Amino acid sequence: MATNRTFTMLKPDSLEKGHTGAILEKISSAGFKIVAMKQTQMTTADAEAFYAIHKERPFFGELVEYMTRGPIVAAILEKENAVEDFRALIGATNPEEAAEGTIRKLYAASIGENAVHGSDSDENAAIEGAFHFSGREIFSL
Repeated sequence: MATNRTFTMLKPDSLEKGHTGAILEKISSAGFKIVAMKQTQMTTADAEAFYAIHKERPFFGELVEYMTRGPIVAAILEKENAVEDFRALIGATNPEEAAEGTIRKLYAASIGENAVHGSDSDENAAIEGAFHFSGREIFSL
């Protein structure tokens, strides 16, 4: 998969609080092109599969419940150095530790409700993007 793509999800808390447009604007203003995007709701099975890496962690059940409580916006983003640049844009998982101006500093309520997901590697970006999108839903711009 190209190293100029990453995957993101605007999590249920972002949508519930009406931050979707503001977050998408920050993404666009940072030079990312949205090559795939949809609003959907994860089922319990979807969330368990997507977060399977955390299955043995004590917060797994809470994470699945959180991610299935409402709709999400899933997107594949394109930009040079996409994964690293997007991780910088979203900020630290804990919004109290996130840099000023980052998405999580602006819109996250806590470590658990941290507004947005961003892939942590090129490999995971490809896997996560393919989890949510078929090839015919992804467009190069």
